[in-house]
Amino acid sequence: MKSFKKVYVEITSVCNLACTFCPPTERKANFIQRDTFSHILDQIKPYTNHIYLHVKGEPLLHPRIDELLDESAAKGFRVNITTNGTLIAKNSAKLLGKPALRQINFSLHSFDGHIGSNNREGYLQAIFAFVREVVKQGVIVSFRLWNLRRDNATNLELQRNRETLSMLEREFGLDYRIEEKVIPGSGVRIAPNVYLNQDHEFEWPSLHAPEDEGRGFCHALRSQAAILSNGTVVPCCLDGEGVIDLGNVHETPFSVIVEGERANRLVDGFSRREAVEELCRKCGYRKRFGA
Repeated sequence: MKSFKKVYVEITSVCNLACTFCPPTERKANFIQRDTFSHILDQIKPYTNHIYLHVKGEPLLHPRIDELLDESAAKGFRVNITTNGTLIAKNSAKLLGKPALRQINFSLHSFDGHIGSNNREGYLQAIFAFVREVVKQGVIVSFRLWNLRRDNATNLELQRNRETLSMLEREFGLDYRIEEKVIPGSGVRIAPNVYLNQDHEFEWPSLHAPEDEGRGFCHALRSQAAILSNGTVVPCCLDGEGVIDLGNVHETPFSVIVEGERANRLVDGFSRREAVEELCRKCGYRKRFGA
């Protein structure tokens, strides 16, 4: 039986922002129901103890996220949440004190990625207020600034990042500039249980992207799998449109899907450093692991 370090369980396909780096989903708007969520957890339990409540969508939009966290705890799962942070003040009571919550990631690049964002200080102060409380409970916090440009950032982009980093430095009493410590693609610890991660701008794979020779490696279906809010199983968290549709957990057990012919063909292909799926051949992420 396969085992996964994590399984992504998308609890909603809806987002409250329209960021330039994140193409809008063409899938039907959906919020997972608690009984459906519970059924999915039962199916994936033999494979992992760690779930991430997103693929696309903003998880804090889910009106019953507190109940989903309770359900996760009851079934022995540890939960990671990635959020743009804009709804944290409204939802803090639903998150604090939840034993299932292991880590929360704040995509701070969402602020500048969403045209029309304003009041950077108010946005960050709401997040900081939550972080001060949640770290007392042993929850890990990761601030993400994934907006670095490979062709060099413009002065405006650097200025925006500096404003955000300055506020982080003041909040956590740092006596250094974060840029002096952080390396793109990795994180730096800025306080107990609090980390800052900077990386290049994220690119979602697309069938419209150019295809290369298909060499490379990926951990899809080797250390992770993902389930979209409609029940579709995909190999990884980057297949936000369900292009590599391996099956649906409402029709076929998760165990059968991840051990199926198409799933095994994908894994075997990457063992040969070969991308057998079209979307994988148009995804640059596998190049991070060498040819």
